[in-house]
Amino acid sequence: MTDFKDRERGEEAKYAFDEETAFKIAARRNRLLGEWAADLMNLTDEETDSYKKAVVQADFEEAGDEDVIRKVLGDLTAASCDVDEAAVRAKLAECSIEARRQLIDGV
Repeated sequence: MTDFKDRERGEEAKYAFDEETAFKIAARRNRLLGEWAADLMNLTDEETDSYKKAVVQADFEEAGDEDVIRKVLGDLTAASCDVDEAAVRAKLAECSIEARRQLIDGV
């Protein structure tokens, strides 16, 4: 019985670690996407910092990435940037890869 409990605790710990890692990657990815969008909108350094935080916050509105895409695309459209949804989605995927690399490298 002890072996089963040990294994169960190990699986729970692994699940918690995986969830925490996924959260960190998503938050970092969203900051990178916010930085990219802020650059396209020619925001100042202070505005960029604030905007990156707003993009991270937008991810808490609903499950999935649609809330982030909707926010960034809406902001870019409002700022008259020539960017479509496909470009935002492609950049989000690129930022996800970069965020994972940064987390692994400890950057």
